[in-house]
Amino acid sequence: MSKRAVILAGGKGTRLRPYTVVLPKPLMPIGDYPILEVIVRQLAYYGFTHLTMGVNHQVEIIKAFFGNGEKWNITIDYSFEDRPLSTMGPLKLIRNLPSDFLVMNGDILTDLDFNTFYEHHVSHRHLFTISSCQRKQRADYGVLEIDTANRLYGFREKPTFKYDVSMGIYMVSNKILKYIPEGQPYGFDHLMLDLIKAKIPPRIKNFDGYWLDIGRPDDYTQAIDEFQVLKDRFLK
Repeated sequence: MSKRAVILAGGKGTRLRPYTVVLPKPLMPIGDYPILEVIVRQLAYYGFTHLTMGVNHQVEIIKAFFGNGEKWNITIDYSFEDRPLSTMGPLKLIRNLPSDFLVMNGDILTDLDFNTFYEHHVSHRHLFTISSCQRKQRADYGVLEIDTANRLYGFREKPTFKYDVSMGIYMVSNKILKYIPEGQPYGFDHLMLDLIKAKIPPRIKNFDGYWLDIGRPDDYTQAIDEFQVLKDRFLK
């Protein structure tokens, strides 16, 4: 079965400035490779045969680098947004999407097994599956626990909170495309709320491996350092 993926690579990378003044964020180097090439190599390894890149900002640079995908033995084509359409809006521009396909951001460093994620979604016949991971964040302050009469009943010194986050990697049934408006900005958050309202809530597939979004300078620096040490986890 042919496996299709859509990579969202149209953002301006404003949070990563000044790095992204010259290069688009998906071409920011991680070790010897741009982050987007790492993703392309991973998807090719896991059996994806057709990638569509949703592009907008500095599109010619991205197209010049990846071409038609022949270098990686994979088909690459492009869907151009003449204006930003957020995260889910670009899907409406892409024709002939298969029954189920992968959608992901083009700035993610992870060792996720994309094939296992793909097969999980298809075998369970889900409409929308989110790959998620758990994050921990330590509070900068002591936390007061207060009852309804404004009396202190507990205190925690800089506690650590755990929460689940979307990795920016999704498996999607083409049945959800009807919820996406034509030619309008429409984000992941809009789609999630619309699917919940329609009583077809997205499913979650938890992942406990490595994941990092390089959208901020600190995360980008971390990715560079860790890629050098963990390279064999990301590239087979």
